[in-house]
Amino acid sequence: MTLIKSISGIRGTIGGGPGENLTPLDAVKFAAAYGTWLKEHAQKDQLKVVIGRDARISGEMIQNLVVSTLVGLGIDVVNLDLSTTPTVEVAVPLEKADGGIILTASHNPKQWNALKLLNEKGEFLDAKEGAKILDIAEKEEFQFSEVDDLGTITRNDSYIDIHIDEVLNLPLVDADVIRKAKFKVVVDGVNSTGGIAIPKLLKELGVAVVELYCDPTGHFPHNPEPLKEHLKDICELVVKEKADFGIVVDPDVDRLAFISNDGEMFGEEYTLVACADYVLGKTKGNTVSNLSSSRALRDITEKHGGSYEAAAVGEVNVVTKMKANKAIIGGEGNGGIIYPESHYGRDSLVGTALFLMLMAERGGTVAELRASYPSYFMSKKKIQLTPGLDVDAILKAIGEKYAKEDISTIDGVKIDFPENWVHLRKSNTEPIIRIYTEAKSQEAADALADRMIAELEEIAGL
Repeated sequence: MTLIKSISGIRGTIGGGPGENLTPLDAVKFAAAYGTWLKEHAQKDQLKVVIGRDARISGEMIQNLVVSTLVGLGIDVVNLDLSTTPTVEVAVPLEKADGGIILTASHNPKQWNALKLLNEKGEFLDAKEGAKILDIAEKEEFQFSEVDDLGTITRNDSYIDIHIDEVLNLPLVDADVIRKAKFKVVVDGVNSTGGIAIPKLLKELGVAVVELYCDPTGHFPHNPEPLKEHLKDICELVVKEKADFGIVVDPDVDRLAFISNDGEMFGEEYTLVACADYVLGKTKGNTVSNLSSSRALRDITEKHGGSYEAAAVGEVNVVTKMKANKAIIGGEGNGGIIYPESHYGRDSLVGTALFLMLMAERGGTVAELRASYPSYFMSKKKIQLTPGLDVDAILKAIGEKYAKEDISTIDGVKIDFPENWVHLRKSNTEPIIRIYTEAKSQEAADALADRMIAELEEIAGL
């Protein structure tokens, strides 16, 4: 059982004791801290917060606790009930709200839940704001409202439809073009809210939909992280149904993965590559992803005449870099598409529409599209260090050893070699260094990771 308090929110497992798991007391405490911070931050007499949740089993319980806590602080709540992370992000500015909370543990298994916190733009809070909320929660500096000043609750279950309309109205999305392609697509909604939103979007675009695990019961039929080892059922169904491709989302619908027509993974890293390929082909501009994402995005961006930059890992860091560099599309290699023309948040609905446009205009199969992109392979390993070792000094030593290479130190150490790269990041809670590598073959990626592990162990004296 676990409770993780971080600048991006609070995440934990349901049950057990307060302070050790995500219990009702912890949900109330953290919601109260967010509401208290919001009252200080907004400097307004009357505040409004949008709340939405994925379909996990504990969602309604946590939702009721969070909504009631905010009402107790005198804050009005717009309750979207079953929703998606990007839908809540879209709803906050449309409602002219002061913030938002998404109740989801994203790709974590069903025993987990979390509170993800948004600002008035519908974007995740930055590190400074998150730290302030953690401090308020620790000190329990809450002042609740008297009976005549309690907040109100408005229920609005129309926002998934509103979100879909927003996607259909994007200048680079032409529903008629997609309809003419007469696609057939299998959707795995992992029995969460993606099973509501993605089929609805596809049907609006004239796509024939085969639904798999699209009943939002919260009983996940497989590990909800959209990785190859969890997706045997949809891979087989795409082939059986002779579908054009498959779509997989995580429980809160901010990560998007495709299955090619041959039943093989398109590759989460290549979701962003394909969507960027389409957007950059229509609009000249720049891109951003995080340091641990595939080099293929850089290749595609430069092919279209744009420039690519990498941000520190974390959505808020990617968004900050995108704004600074005026990137027209960006995201993370885990299948997260951020398209500012819509909003600054990872959005599987937007990604789906852009991918459908690419396929409709380009023709051919999804497997052929994947084969047309630069082919890279990744390795993700870690090294356990002895407690007391200075991890920062170890990473600095590696950086100095490879000083003549193309190096970034904004988030650990990333070394870009001509044919491959390695990204070394430390854990914030234990003496672990994570080692991500990418190369043009799996063997080369694994070999580079093993070489780096040996060098780290030598520097550390292990």
